[in-house]
Amino acid sequence: MVGKNLAERLAANKGIELLVPRRYDLDLLEQRAVKAYMLDNRPDFVFHLAAKVGGIQANISNPVGFFVDNMLMSTHVIMSAVEAGVEQLINLGSSCMYPRNREVLCEADILTGELEPTNEGYALAKISATQLCRYISDSKKLHYKTVVPCNLYGRYDHFEESRSHMVPAVIRKMYEAKKENMSKVSIWGDGESRREFMYVDDLVDFLLLAMADIKRLPSIVNAGLGFDYSIDDYYQIAAAIVGYKGGFSHDTSKPSGMKKKMLNVSVSNELGWKAKIPLEDGMKKLYRYYLNEVIND
Repeated sequence: MVGKNLAERLAANKGIELLVPRRYDLDLLEQRAVKAYMLDNRPDFVFHLAAKVGGIQANISNPVGFFVDNMLMSTHVIMSAVEAGVEQLINLGSSCMYPRNREVLCEADILTGELEPTNEGYALAKISATQLCRYISDSKKLHYKTVVPCNLYGRYDHFEESRSHMVPAVIRKMYEAKKENMSKVSIWGDGESRREFMYVDDLVDFLLLAMADIKRLPSIVNAGLGFDYSIDDYYQIAAAIVGYKGGFSHDTSKPSGMKKKMLNVSVSNELGWKAKIPLEDGMKKLYRYYLNEVIND
């Protein structure tokens, strides 16, 4: 999702030759292929945005896949970039890298506490990539930096039940509930956990700023809203957008995840960036995308 949106913005710049290998062109799990691609093309700048991603259900059911695949992809991309002489790289982190027992997440908090068990494998892989970039920057004098976004949603998001994150999942559930005239929709957990979801265009704005000023960027920098909403809030907003008139119930036998995880965005704000797209506006955009380009309704 992030890669496609960023590529569209970069493609509008006539002075940039853009390399966007698809999975069928370049399997990032194959070390030799990634190394050969980097050496053949020798890019000036790399955005490492590829990842195996999914929601709570997917992470719980396949921790090995989320850990191993993300470890391999990141190691292959980052080390191949070093071998190809790439001086500037931005690695995309994840807010799940932070300890589970913190309400406001500051960059210095990484590696200072226990991780959330429901996505620990993914988090460990992301932490490893972040530390690798830091080691490379310190020892080889290259500019390999990590941007840690809050939860994201937007165009090119996944809506499949097995791999979707919360906002697209809620949009799909509300659409189906309205279509099937359901009287009640079940919400995992108690609905009180709070999450920070940002529309992908805001992150793209920050990545472009980071690209232009990467030398000034710290080793790790958060990019988020700086405020959050409850799970119930997301369902209520989605229901209003879709036109679902039924009620909700809470399945407390299902995991709720961390009670709160909100990024401290003071550093990114000091760099001259701030998220602009309100949640309701972003969810309306996502619903239109779902109707027009996912299900063609």
